[in-house]
Amino acid sequence: MKFPRLGVNIDHVATLRQQRGENYPDVTRAADIVLAAGAHQITIHLREDRRHIQDADVPSVHKMCSHFDLPLNLEMGCSDEMIEIAILEKPEWVCLVPEKREERTTEGGLDVLSPFNFDRIKLACEKLKKFSPETKISLFVECHEEVLKKCVEMPIDAVEIHTGDYARDFQDSKDISHHLKSYKKLKKIIKNAGLGYHAGHGLTLSSLEPLLKEKIFEEYNIGHWIISESIFLGLGPVVKEMLALINKYPLED
Repeated sequence: MKFPRLGVNIDHVATLRQQRGENYPDVTRAADIVLAAGAHQITIHLREDRRHIQDADVPSVHKMCSHFDLPLNLEMGCSDEMIEIAILEKPEWVCLVPEKREERTTEGGLDVLSPFNFDRIKLACEKLKKFSPETKISLFVECHEEVLKKCVEMPIDAVEIHTGDYARDFQDSKDISHHLKSYKKLKKIIKNAGLGYHAGHGLTLSSLEPLLKEKIFEEYNIGHWIISESIFLGLGPVVKEMLALINKYPLED
């Protein structure tokens, strides 16, 4: 029986470390605990401003993933610098995301409708595929029909749907049915192209469950809630709690 995969974003372990400029808490240790608890991959975002994950974290976390024979999902912008880092490190997955220096976190999906941005993103994907052919690529995007139709024109392996608006509406006890309807309807565009359909941003244990019930996505990348809840319960137990929920909902009946 097939179940959704859980990728755990450990950026905010590094956020805490960078607040004091210490060498703790150790993100590689966090990766070890998360993977030992049963998570299916580690996600880290190397931002241009290096506000949390640092360059040295990438190979050390990747090595820990390799120890478990599990993938590293490296989130990054489309800059030449980041593409070169990915080509050098050759992670199992690269997720291309938009990035603004002034934002607190990634605030939306890639703009693939602008011809300039489309060409820039496509060139980045082509370069990655040429120089790191084993690396799979996902694009972090909004769930809009025009956007997804443009995504399938690129040499990618998956899209990751930005669930921030859904998660906010759920937290505010607003109607979420239109989000679920859109996610399900537009999934056909991606699956007909033979691509993976992933999701992430702002999700909690509670807001994850409606998505699981609808059997929409095959992978979820979740970080902030897991790291926040681990302050009270511990990192390993929180990951296990989320996996227990995921394993209640197989992707097929």
